[in-house]
Amino acid sequence: MAAKKSIKPLGDRVLVAPVEEKEVVKGGIVIPDSAKEKPQEAKVIALGTGKKDDKGKKIAFEVAVGDIVLTSKYGGTEIKLDGKTYKILGADEILAVVG
Repeated sequence: MAAKKSIKPLGDRVLVAPVEEKEVVKGGIVIPDSAKEKPQEAKVIALGTGKKDDKGKKIAFEVAVGDIVLTSKYGGTEIKLDGKTYKILGADEILAVVG
């Protein structure tokens, strides 16, 4: 049995999992996965170690684990871990928190 892997982002990076949008199909037309837009909503899974300012003081993240966020469409690096797709983004690539 293989050990479960984990990822801990470094610096001001954030690990997110895409939130799949529920698709409403009208008229029986099925849109293939390749034609769908990349999801921009994601759930924050893990936060990095944090960034420091010029004086060495740690800058707090504006998001927390579990938040649903909007990300830039093509930003970050997509990775696969244990059969699931994740993205590692810089904190500045997160556009908003969905409330």
